[in-house]
Amino acid sequence: METILHFFRTYPEMAIFLTIGIGFWLGQLKYKSFSLGTVTSVLLVGVVVGQMDIPIPGPVKSVFFLLFLFSIGYSVGPQFFQSLKSDGIPQVIFACVLCILCLGVTVIIAKILGYNPGETIGLFAGAQTISAVIGVGTDTIGTLGVSESEKQAWLNIIPVCYAVTYIYGTIGSAYILGTLGPKMLGGLEKVKQKTRELEAQMRKGSIEDDPALIDANRPVVFRAYCACSDWFDTQRTVADVEKQMQTLGRRIFVERVRSAGKVVDATPDQIIHKNDELVLSGRRETVIEDESWIGDEVNDPELLTFPVEDIFVMLTQKTAKGKTIRELRRQPFMHGIIIKKVKRTGVELPILANTKLQAGDLLEIVGMANDIKQASPKLGYVDRPTNKTDLIFVGLGILIGGIVGALTIRLGGIPISLSTSGGALISGLFFGWLRTKHPTFGRIPDPAVWIFNNLGLNMFIAVIGITAGPTFLSGIKEMGFIIFFAGILSTSIPLILGIWIGDKIFKFHPAINLGCNAGSRTTTAALGAIQESIESTVPALGYTVTYAVGNTLLILWGVVIVLLMS
Repeated sequence: METILHFFRTYPEMAIFLTIGIGFWLGQLKYKSFSLGTVTSVLLVGVVVGQMDIPIPGPVKSVFFLLFLFSIGYSVGPQFFQSLKSDGIPQVIFACVLCILCLGVTVIIAKILGYNPGETIGLFAGAQTISAVIGVGTDTIGTLGVSESEKQAWLNIIPVCYAVTYIYGTIGSAYILGTLGPKMLGGLEKVKQKTRELEAQMRKGSIEDDPALIDANRPVVFRAYCACSDWFDTQRTVADVEKQMQTLGRRIFVERVRSAGKVVDATPDQIIHKNDELVLSGRRETVIEDESWIGDEVNDPELLTFPVEDIFVMLTQKTAKGKTIRELRRQPFMHGIIIKKVKRTGVELPILANTKLQAGDLLEIVGMANDIKQASPKLGYVDRPTNKTDLIFVGLGILIGGIVGALTIRLGGIPISLSTSGGALISGLFFGWLRTKHPTFGRIPDPAVWIFNNLGLNMFIAVIGITAGPTFLSGIKEMGFIIFFAGILSTSIPLILGIWIGDKIFKFHPAINLGCNAGSRTTTAALGAIQESIESTVPALGYTVTYAVGNTLLILWGVVIVLLMS
């Protein structure tokens, strides 16, 4: 045993990786639908490992936490700034209201119970499931003019309060928004019906009603047919075939033609003779409908063997941003282009005719190389897959944010600053938005963002757990059961009020209302519960804007809480 203790005390970095490995493994375990989640698991494993009384160098946790905050800001920055000047303003205001409710309810409960800044930060972080506030609160506590022993006592109690309240924070939020919320809004069946009506309304598009405008997960297909029906007794062109498809309510393109034994790429004025073979492209549900007016499907490997591009494009151009999907697909440059997927702040949106696109949205499009080449410059920047991260951008961005965050002003003798962590978050927001304006630099691939988010936060949480380990059990005894009850109130009251406010004051559609509440509280688990409950992805339309605002405000509340409670 002494050998193990000596090893981890000599090499504390090994204790961190032990905590990360076991914590991530425990976080993946589920009992029915319940899971502790990665962050809570890492914290609890860290507490156990911390019983060995392992000293961890201070800068370690700060480095990883700054990476995490910068990447969070980078991810939501485009949506955050876009929401301030778009028709998403009501959702922005709602997110601000709910975030203020979360802050106000938690602080009032903490004041009633006589909690110190550390206890309040832990209560807020767990009840609102916003782990990052621990770091911001920790930095702010470090700037207070109190004794070092008192600061350390406050810091040690944070993970105790967080661990106790986080479980209900996660489960309770999902239950309130996924189960109780629909009941508050008229009942589950009524909410489902209104959501179906909204989906139908958003699919409408005059003569261009498009059955292809369905779930973005449906694959795009290419299939070959023989032009052997009587319809081709009259001379036809490729444009005639596509026009006939549109008349039938389908968005299908002719990509290739085999005529007189020769295979060529299709052009609008190309003549199609009877018994020629055609390659049609579109969504599976559209292409496999009855095509007897064309002829039989054929298996022609040579005709069907050709390169098709499937790329991601970041919307930056005025010719695309601000348009609905229906309006965009009417543009001449979109001929031959199938929209396969739309993502906003990492959340996949339902592809409906009236879904409005915004700057910074990521579109996955499929088409022939020539069509892609024509369309992509009119859409924005082609975000081709790469494994390279612009670390110059990351390093200087965090440095600039840290400098800004370190600036301190005094109000009534109280030092006030964003702290380096708050500065890194604000810097991430700015640089994430800047990349939508100048996308040729500052690329952080999704896998790198995942690493920064997950490893960055959990490295920080691991160090918090290990450091607090020796005093964790005594902290549990000190706080008692009342902290769990305080967490239930801090989680439930803002969400219940938020559902009511979204319905009665903001007049949101029920599905959008629930999505806005989930986004404002940055709880992805609750969004999943809502979508499963009402059997629709429409709530995601209320999630993205509010998530960007909520993620920013809830983290920055760490500074406010410490100042209010000190």
